[in-house]
Amino acid sequence: MKVRYASPIQLMVSPGPKPNGLQASQDGLWIVDQGNSKVHLLDWESGKIIKELQTTTDRSSGITLDSEENIWISSTYDCKIHKIDSSSGKTIQIYDSPGAGINATSEAFAKEEELTPTGDHGLEWKDGLLFIASPPSQYIHIMDPKNWKEVDRVKVPGFRVHGIAWAQEEGMIWAADTAMGVISKIRLSDGRVYDAFRVPGNVEVHGMTIKDNELWYCDDRRPIGTLKVDL
Repeated sequence: MKVRYASPIQLMVSPGPKPNGLQASQDGLWIVDQGNSKVHLLDWESGKIIKELQTTTDRSSGITLDSEENIWISSTYDCKIHKIDSSSGKTIQIYDSPGAGINATSEAFAKEEELTPTGDHGLEWKDGLLFIASPPSQYIHIMDPKNWKEVDRVKVPGFRVHGIAWAQEEGMIWAADTAMGVISKIRLSDGRVYDAFRVPGNVEVHGMTIKDNELWYCDDRRPIGTLKVDL
C-alpha cells in the first residue's frame, strides 16, 4: 500500500499566539488559543475576526459547539472541560476531564518528579454526546453531558491524539496524532482503522475540523489552512 501524504495549504494566520483547537460552523471558523485562552470566530474567506471571547480556561486544546450553540472547551492544564456561553464567553459549567493523566510523550523522557498530569484535547459533538480525544489515556471518550457519565470509549492509534473531525461515513471519525504526524479514519464502534495519511514533518496538526469534506488544521505556530488529500 502506497503511503499518502497530505499537502498543507496555509490560508490564514491565527490571531492568537498558539492556536490549538478548531471547529467549523456556518457562522465561520472557531479557534481556541492555548497561549491566551481566547476564542475567535473567523470569516472563512478573509480570516478576519468576527467575534472574540476571553475565557477562564487554562491553556486549552479543543473546541466544539453543541446543538444549542454553547461552546465546549478542553481546558488542558487544569484537566477540566468547560461549557461556555457563546455570546459572553462566561463559563456555564465545569466538568472533570475523563482522560486526564500523564502523556506518554512526557513519561518516556521526563523524570518522575517532573511529570504533571494534563487533560484532554480535541472535541466533537453529535446527537447530544460529547466526543473527547485524550492524549494521556489514548482514547476517545464519549460522554453524556446530562450526567457526565462515560457511555463508551474507543482506543486510537498513535500516542498523542489531538484534533478530531467527523468523516463522511456514519460512525467514522478522523483523528490526528500530533507526535507521529499521522491522521487516521477510525470506526467508533471498535477502533478499527480504515484509512490513514501522513502530514509533512514541517507541519504539526493540533486543532482539526472538517468543512465540505475538506479537513482544516491549525499548527500551534499560528498557520491555519486545509489538508489537500483525497478523502
